[in-house]
This record gives sequence, structure tokens and C-alpha cells, in this order.
Amino acid sequence: MAIKIESDVSGSMWKLIAQPGDMVEADAEIAIIESMKMEIPVIAPRAGKLARFLVAEGEAVAEGQVVAEIE
Repeated sequence: MAIKIESDVSGSMWKLIAQPGDMVEADAEIAIIESMKMEIPVIAPRAGKLARFLVAEGEAVAEGQVVAEIE
């Protein structure tokens, strides 16, 4: 079962750090959202394989929106 990762803020997906298929550690930065000229990291809540991103770089992101999934 995939774990959904939600955005903590509204903004735009500035940079995808990890790639789908990558194994990530708990608390690893997998992406960065730009909000009000601040860079907010998207953190993996647990270790696992990054299944997919649901937004691309440059896309708008709403607070609470699911942006990625970890298997």
C-alpha cells in the first residue's frame, strides 16, 4: 500500500530531487516547493521506494495536495 505525501503549503513545485524508483530514507528531502520566495522541503515520512510524483516541476501545488507516493 502506497503512502501519500501531502504538501504543507501552497506554492509551486520548484525542484524534484528524487526520481520515481529511487529508494529513499525516512526524513529525506524528495522535492522542494517554492512558496512566498521560500524553499519548503517535501520530506519522505518513511523509508521506501518512491513510486511516483503527482505534480511536475513548475506546477502549482495547493496546501494538503498529494504530491508523491512511497511504496
